[in-house]
Amino acid sequence: MQLFLHLHQNKISYYNEGKGKIIVLLHGFGEDKNIWQNQINLLKTKYQIIVPDLPGSGNSSLLEGNNISIDDYANWLFEFINHVVPPQQKIILLGHSMGGYITLAYAKKYSKTLTAFGLIHSTAFADSEEKKEVRKRGIESINEYGAFAFLKNTIPNLFSKQFKVTQNEKVEALIDKGKEFTAIAIQQYSKAMMNRKEATEILITTSLPVLFVMGTEDIAAPLQDVLQQCHLPKKSYVHIVEHVAHMSMLEAPEKLNNIINFFVEDINCL
Repeated sequence: MQLFLHLHQNKISYYNEGKGKIIVLLHGFGEDKNIWQNQINLLKTKYQIIVPDLPGSGNSSLLEGNNISIDDYANWLFEFINHVVPPQQKIILLGHSMGGYITLAYAKKYSKTLTAFGLIHSTAFADSEEKKEVRKRGIESINEYGAFAFLKNTIPNLFSKQFKVTQNEKVEALIDKGKEFTAIAIQQYSKAMMNRKEATEILITTSLPVLFVMGTEDIAAPLQDVLQQCHLPKKSYVHIVEHVAHMSMLEAPEKLNNIINFFVEDINCL
């Protein structure tokens, strides 16, 4: 009931256009729904595309409470989907980075609402102890310097070296959008990611098709980490994008569009 009230009493911002099979795209940390614009432009001609701003991003209200978890975001997503998707109609859920963590938590609890799901530059592994320390320092840095200063330092690390040279204006545009985030939202995300548990069991037990998209230069969701997971589902679609880091939506949009389109078309034939 609390989540239902949250959906109806607070701001929810989302994109919804097209007809046919429903694809829900979840953005990652330090992003909003607009990160998927290149994918929306293509996919909306064939499918119904629903792209929410996660709580605390874009124009969506924060989740209320202390120690918000990845599971809390998954529960919020379930209520949101019930709010916008007709009853009994299943979705394909694709999550980028933090959105992938939420996707895995959602697949564990609400698999009956899914046709398939996918991880776009994301991982089922929990944070290492080293990574947890990095997140703790980030949370402290946000307390001292604010969310924008933190994102300004971290966002460039999500792109390949070549992309930062040849298309730095796109990197700068994403950094500039970091001004829209509150310190509370970024800290809430950081704590949720830091405290999440390993989710490989979800990949092992699912009977759903699972998409994996990896970048050869990704340091946030390293190729070698994700390669250890992509054999776990019974039905995996594995794509490695060369010369791309963590942001194929911007770094290689046509390649990602083709990957998603092939995945959706192929599972239609299963």
